[in-house]
Amino acid sequence: MQGKYHLMPINMTLLCLTACICQNLYAETGSTEPVLLPTLKIEATRTDTDWLQTPASVYRIDQNKNENNLGVNLSETLKGVPGLQLNNRENYAQDLQISMRGFGARSTFGVRGIRLYVDGIPATMPDGQGQTSNIDLSSLDHIEVLGGPFSSLYGNSSGGTILTTTKEGEGRDSIQLGYSRGSHNKGRADIVLQGGTDQANEPSYVISSSYFDTDGYREHSAAKKVLSNAKLTWDLDDGSKVNWIVNHVDINADDPQGLTRVQWKANPKQQVPFLKQFDVRKEINQTQTGLTWSKPINDQHEIYGMVYAGHREVTQYQSIPKGVASPDLGLDDNGNPQPSTSQMNPRHAGGVIDFSRDYYGTDLRWTGKDLLPNTRLTAGLAFDYMDENRQGYENFDANNQFGVKGNLRRDEKNTLWNLDPYLQASWSFLPNWTLDTGLRYSNVHYESKDAYFKAAEYSADQDNGDDSGKTDYDKVLPSAALTWKINDQLNAYASYAKGFETPTFTEMAYSKNDGMNFDLKPATSDNYELGLKSQNQLGNFTAAIFQSNTQDDIVSAGTENGRATYRNADKTLRKGLELSWNRNLWRDLQAQASYSFIDATFDSDISNTDPAKVVAKGNYIPGVAKNQAFVALAWQPETGFNAGLDVRYIDKLYVDDINSDAAPSYTLTSANIGYVWKNADWKVRTFARVDNLFDEDYVGSIIVNDGNGRFFEPADGVNWSAGLSLTKAF
Repeated sequence: MQGKYHLMPINMTLLCLTACICQNLYAETGSTEPVLLPTLKIEATRTDTDWLQTPASVYRIDQNKNENNLGVNLSETLKGVPGLQLNNRENYAQDLQISMRGFGARSTFGVRGIRLYVDGIPATMPDGQGQTSNIDLSSLDHIEVLGGPFSSLYGNSSGGTILTTTKEGEGRDSIQLGYSRGSHNKGRADIVLQGGTDQANEPSYVISSSYFDTDGYREHSAAKKVLSNAKLTWDLDDGSKVNWIVNHVDINADDPQGLTRVQWKANPKQQVPFLKQFDVRKEINQTQTGLTWSKPINDQHEIYGMVYAGHREVTQYQSIPKGVASPDLGLDDNGNPQPSTSQMNPRHAGGVIDFSRDYYGTDLRWTGKDLLPNTRLTAGLAFDYMDENRQGYENFDANNQFGVKGNLRRDEKNTLWNLDPYLQASWSFLPNWTLDTGLRYSNVHYESKDAYFKAAEYSADQDNGDDSGKTDYDKVLPSAALTWKINDQLNAYASYAKGFETPTFTEMAYSKNDGMNFDLKPATSDNYELGLKSQNQLGNFTAAIFQSNTQDDIVSAGTENGRATYRNADKTLRKGLELSWNRNLWRDLQAQASYSFIDATFDSDISNTDPAKVVAKGNYIPGVAKNQAFVALAWQPETGFNAGLDVRYIDKLYVDDINSDAAPSYTLTSANIGYVWKNADWKVRTFARVDNLFDEDYVGSIIVNDGNGRFFEPADGVNWSAGLSLTKAF
């Protein structure tokens, strides 16, 4: 079964793309009647251009075309974006694993190397770590995915930017009630209140709240999630616009952790038996609010302001063993006492992570239009600040009961801030040529103050001394893109930008000796891209080739006993090809296809005292699929019957830097049907879907460089979901 279906998405994709590549010949020799296609405005590059004119790999996804699903994970919406890899771990304790053009694949939890925004408000912490858990799909309007060089406009990231935008209230007040069920006792209930206004001093509003729970596909993978989001919008008489967004999320989730290959094949649903005693789990509580304001001063000048603040608390219970004291380990081969292991060593930070963060920031910018002929100028200043109180505790008590909070083993206060000025300019210097440039000074300042000290009891151990320290990272990030308008339906562009990515607090929190890892350097990259875009009666088509040369890339140094550490690789190289096509075939029948080729490798050796662990130049970066393909057909009228079918292919994923093993490639097929009924003030929507239609046995994601060989996080087999929503207008 597996071999039969692996070739299907690639062949279908190539068939679609072959037709697209021929489209320009068809357009030139066919009818001379004008082709009227919808204008897709793009906000991600801040240049007020439409999709065709944007000199970057940018994709817009409308959420109203992705409603036949549970609405829990961002992976339900972003399946077909080329270059974007979303791996659903079926593990709500660790969030989705997201990478773009090979950046971010190292993450064992959360999102790295990619910046996330909701209505212009960062969903990425000031240190560069992002979470998708606070993105509310019930109130979502659309998503823009910006990859390639121009993502450097947003500062501290390497791979790209994902910008989500929630709906604005419109029309009469209404209430929507929804309920969905799915495999493994998945259940989701949600409520959405919305309404528009005709008065400038009164806001339109969208308020949503949802509750989700599941028993989980695997043992010890149950989860509960409560998510609430509110957005108020004022369109004032002076032309200015104000958005106020408030968001809150609570998550309690068990963590089944990874399996070895043998364990996965024997029983993909299992949790490793001896790990059950640790009751590995995570509790997350986050509240965030932000305000955006835009105001046109006149036809030439516009100002924009954004402020935000948030609070995040996380408690994570890990599977770290108690360890053995030095006297019980005897002597080494040289006759010296051996140091205490794991949590018995005074340097160890414990098996429970407990931290709280307060963060806030602002982004202010001015835009000038036609101050010089055919130019658009933008100047801005972004400020972010975060302070973190981080504690570590033993994960056992005096009775050797594991999975509980024991004695304090870490206590520190960490702070971070950045102040980034930036400039952008767009100049149409010839009728069919445009030059876009950008410059950003990205700087990040870390400081850690250690308040926990413990003397060693045994001679072989080291004292837990003062691990305080600070470090500063900074880089000037230029970007430039040249666009050639070949004709009204075809544009070509070339772009370059310098990328910059600092370690997150989580990556700096642990070194091999359990102190702060201030030796980590920021990653810098030179990013190049050539692209072609076309929009005509045969649809929207994009092609892009890219290359990223990265120095001091932040990579995993191994995950052992539930704790990840990180290091720098001297050089890495990412190059590849992205293709996409979409078209309305007939009436409400829509087609989409995409293909990605990413060749992500180490471009220099990483030495090791153990010859078997030397990372050779040319090894593939783990967690990155070399080939991805996606095809979809959807019948989506505004009312009545609707249906969809999509096929997704993911190439194999290497599990570690030495490429010792790989999660095999897989092909997933999903099908959905639904019905929408409208009558006066009422709207009823129903859906049913089946994912992994052919019951593929596959690994949803991998734990990169796991020191225990438990690399594999198996995904669900054939699974179903169904739901009903009722909307009443007043």
